[in-house]
Amino acid sequence: MFQGTASDAGKSLVTAGLCRLLARRGYAVRPFKPQNMSNNAAVTPDGDEIGRAQALQARACGVPPSVDMNPVLLKPQSDVGAQVVVRGKMRGNHDAQDFQGVKRELMPVVLESFERLRSAADFVLVEGAGSAAEVNLRTHDIANMGFAAAAQVPVVLVADIDRGGVIANLVGTWELLPDNERTLLRGYLINRFRGDVGLFAGGLRIITARTGLPCFGIIPYLRAALRLPQEDAFSLDNRPPRVRGGAFRIAVPRLPHIANFDDFDPLLAEPAVAVDMVAPGRPLPGDADLVILPGSKATLSDLRAFRREGWDIDLLAHRRRGGAVLGICAGYQMLGRKVSDPKGIEGPPGEEPGLGFLEHETVIAGAKTLRQVTGVGAAVDAAFAGYEMHVGKSTGGDASRPFLVPEGEGHDPGSVSANGRVMGCYVHGLLAGDAFRREFLRSLGVNGAFGPAYEAGVEEALDAVADAFEEALDIDRLLAAAN
Repeated sequence: MFQGTASDAGKSLVTAGLCRLLARRGYAVRPFKPQNMSNNAAVTPDGDEIGRAQALQARACGVPPSVDMNPVLLKPQSDVGAQVVVRGKMRGNHDAQDFQGVKRELMPVVLESFERLRSAADFVLVEGAGSAAEVNLRTHDIANMGFAAAAQVPVVLVADIDRGGVIANLVGTWELLPDNERTLLRGYLINRFRGDVGLFAGGLRIITARTGLPCFGIIPYLRAALRLPQEDAFSLDNRPPRVRGGAFRIAVPRLPHIANFDDFDPLLAEPAVAVDMVAPGRPLPGDADLVILPGSKATLSDLRAFRREGWDIDLLAHRRRGGAVLGICAGYQMLGRKVSDPKGIEGPPGEEPGLGFLEHETVIAGAKTLRQVTGVGAAVDAAFAGYEMHVGKSTGGDASRPFLVPEGEGHDPGSVSANGRVMGCYVHGLLAGDAFRREFLRSLGVNGAFGPAYEAGVEEALDAVADAFEEALDIDRLLAAAN
């Protein structure tokens, strides 16, 4: 089990890279994260919802993602509350205090999923959540040492040297853990090292002297990791707000509860495109050619935040200048005439006027839609593949001008405005398909060479990370510690 000394220390990357490394060595390997907290999620082939990182790790193993890989998923809807997803299905909403009581019911669920994976694999690589030393949350813990103790899984700590304080992080984690949990620790990894590793020899001696733990290796700062889908909102803080690129400029407002922002990763690699993730406090740029409204875990709340920022005025000016607009999932809902949440599924019950760029109205109610979807574009002449993950239904006049033509029954086709400049749909992952992405950009006037195949680039990045791990880590010693 890989537990961090802090959030975003690199646990997901370590797990994904080792999944690919072990799979290439011929082992049957599976990823597992007992409890995840993220608004970036994926839909399994069985129609279950799991964290985006576990879907990527399954891909690294060469196997389809399954709900057993992430049996508990928390999707934040406010500063103190989250939607709780258990074994891929929405259980309900809980504030942080209430969830502490719910956790005691979830350990059997978590252990059952883990045992299923373990029975079918040579290695199960377990990812912790947050920090191993969150001892204030230790009661009924299922995410870190609580799970490790219950399942008797050996633990390796992962620390990020790039943010500073790595010695204090590792030694402090050791000092905070009780003796019975220290016995589960087998060693540590240091992540995101820049420069001459030899200069840190003294630091390694201090950590080992204070903890008695060996270092399994020092992972360099890997630029290949930036090409992998991210699930943690911390990763947005580590990206430059404006991604330099080509002449075609895309603006994405960074909503407070932005979800599935990996939808935009394929655009970042396009040389003809420049992507600007617009943080609160900045206006939508006046030189944008396309504004994309992203998904959200709290649609009404983020619609209010959109207006507080004045982005509704900026978007209206953008449209009057002839700019294009695309809404995905919650962003599609916001573009309509009205959004209602009568039962408070995503927060307090209520309704808000939409932005009025499309004619539909949305009611957030009923069961959550979770399914993979394929088809062709109606407004764009290319095939697409993606997934739906939403609560609610949108109905209205612009549906007579669909954005997509999905295969099968019951899929929302999205819609397009009368002038063809405003579009929206519920499908995540839409832009990952090279043919659809390129035709969509061409339809908006993008000319010139396009970037490499996106999905092939993800595979290349996984292999590059695994190659780096082969060089940086003592793999044989690490595997021996798993027994």
